[in-house]
Amino acid sequence: MKDQLYIDGAYVACASGEMFDVIDPSDRSVFHRVPAGNAEDIDKAVKAARRAFDEGPWPRMSGAERAAVLRRMGDEIAARTDEIARIEVQDNGKPLPEAVWDIEDTAGVFHFYADLAERFDTGAEQDVALGMDGFTSMAVKEPVGVAGAIIPWNFPLLMASWKVAPALAAGCTVVLKPSELTPVSALELGGIAERAGLPAGCLNIVTGFGPDAGAPLTEHPMVDKLAFTGSVPTGSRIMATAAKDIKTLSLELGGKSPLVVFADTPIEEAVEWILFGIFWNQGEVCSATSRVLIEEDIYEPLMARLVEEAKKIRIGHGLEEGVLLGPLVSPLQHEKVLNWIETGKREARLVTGGGVPEGLEGGCYVAPTIFADMPEDATIWTEEIFGPVVCVKSFRTEEEAVRLANDTRFGLAAAVMSSDLERANRVARAFRAGIVWINCSQPTFTEAPWGGYKQSGIGRELGEWGFNNYLEVKQITTWDGHKPWGWYLKE
Repeated sequence: MKDQLYIDGAYVACASGEMFDVIDPSDRSVFHRVPAGNAEDIDKAVKAARRAFDEGPWPRMSGAERAAVLRRMGDEIAARTDEIARIEVQDNGKPLPEAVWDIEDTAGVFHFYADLAERFDTGAEQDVALGMDGFTSMAVKEPVGVAGAIIPWNFPLLMASWKVAPALAAGCTVVLKPSELTPVSALELGGIAERAGLPAGCLNIVTGFGPDAGAPLTEHPMVDKLAFTGSVPTGSRIMATAAKDIKTLSLELGGKSPLVVFADTPIEEAVEWILFGIFWNQGEVCSATSRVLIEEDIYEPLMARLVEEAKKIRIGHGLEEGVLLGPLVSPLQHEKVLNWIETGKREARLVTGGGVPEGLEGGCYVAPTIFADMPEDATIWTEEIFGPVVCVKSFRTEEEAVRLANDTRFGLAAAVMSSDLERANRVARAFRAGIVWINCSQPTFTEAPWGGYKQSGIGRELGEWGFNNYLEVKQITTWDGHKPWGWYLKE
């Protein structure tokens, strides 16, 4: 595991020489130390990225040449899946099968954007039809420049790939600031990029805390583009900072996503997707369907099965066979979620969970928790908890379900379950959310756009939309000179 920053094509010590502890949330032990980067390190990284963009070969290479590098990066990630997944388990806490899935997806993201980079060779220019003779025009897509990428802790390397891969594919250079809670796997990207043939300065990685490293990155005048995934308050501050220099910006923020279950849904299918929608990745998922709305005709039998199955979920260390729920990412996040649960006990009916599982007191564990009969004004119904806590409420009509689903300042995701696909599609289109699932919850595909409405963010990641995040569009118009223009100079 790396213990240095990666700047301008080399692993280097941070300017201050200070290091900070990385915690294994399964037992709160220190398992690694990484550099505490600061504004000086960010400045070095941004200047290296600036030189690489302004003077280096990367933006001037063909899409096919960039694609070859990205494919090699994806290939090495795929070859090291088990090794990197085990780092993620120790760093983040998630069960190994989920971590393996993440790393496989990460390799796939690099391969996907390699394909887009290759296609970009024939798609970068587009003729524009004009309404006046004598002129021709084209729209040209070009890389936006130096991209600052700040990623969260819930899917560490995967979230890095969502930003790094499309930015590099477009011809940008990148400064990556991983979360201080899960910095270890991101540092591996430096060596992977170097071995793949990425020119020095095109990818720089600075670990550190938000005020010391994240803020200087967002404020740096040489950064052209900022991409952030994280909380709404931090996103709001980044947006305000970006406004000073009119930086291009994309934000993927929080959520309090609804899952609407109609009475014609098979109960076993509903139970499976409700559980997956909130307990996968310990509920530390921005798109988690943490508000479940169940049509009253099946409310009681579905609740009974839901509680029964939630109690069976095996909790423990992510490397243990059969574990489906690991510890939360950190002691602080553990404390926050437990405090939310105590609030919930005063606001609604707790039907299962609600605390630390017996025998696991030494780690950051929380039992799968379900609250029922939610009042609409309960704070645990309206606020993002980011843990294995789901709130359930009944509804009577389709109109009521849509109203309750949309009654939130968030708009990242939503889901609906019904055997009546006409109704499911009608409800899906009525949701005010950027991602909608029908008869499922949480499946995420590299090919499809990802992002939210309202306070859940700005812009889209993944697919061609994620690629376009890192492009500017330039108009080039030509006068053919077949006759004098003659506005001022008359024949």
